[in-house]
Amino acid sequence: MKRLALAVLLLPSLALAEAATWNIDPSHTQATFTVRHMVISNVKGEFQSTKGVVKIDDKDLAKSMVDVTIDAASIHTREDKRDAHLRSPDFFDVERYPTITFKSTKVEKAGGDRYKVTGDLTMHGVTKPVVLDAALTPEVKGMMGEVRRGAQATTRVNRQEYGLKWNKMLEAGPLVGDDVAIEINAELIKAPADGKTARN
Repeated sequence: MKRLALAVLLLPSLALAEAATWNIDPSHTQATFTVRHMVISNVKGEFQSTKGVVKIDDKDLAKSMVDVTIDAASIHTREDKRDAHLRSPDFFDVERYPTITFKSTKVEKAGGDRYKVTGDLTMHGVTKPVVLDAALTPEVKGMMGEVRRGAQATTRVNRQEYGLKWNKMLEAGPLVGDDVAIEINAELIKAPADGKTARN
């Protein structure tokens, strides 16, 4: 009976242990976007500073979560004047809204190594629900003995809904499209059980 009682007491802690914590490795992570330019072509850009934490529990996805923070001022499109304009109040207004965040509210299996991650995307001071189509790679050992895995997530948003309304009309149509495709390719490093920061 004592052993049974002890096992019952341990069950909650064992269940909690199922969720593994993974830290995003900023040096091996890209947050990119694609938007239509002058109706005729796509322009790509990226945010060069992304960090966050992912918790994954394959046995109980309700315990999984994603928490990502992007430095809005780190936007880079290979054109300095355009980048300065994107940081200005016409677009991201990075002085007032320095970060873009995503916090998951639900994680669901979508078959194989794919997931549907529902959450709140906050950008330019506006929070809207979005769904990420996500995938995970198997775990591998890194050069320093750390455990890594890859993650990819994609979604689409309408920039107008986040208050990014600046535009100019040309004969062919709007200078900047409203539909924005977002893609995050990340490397995750498993946090050690002792809570120390893993080396990357």
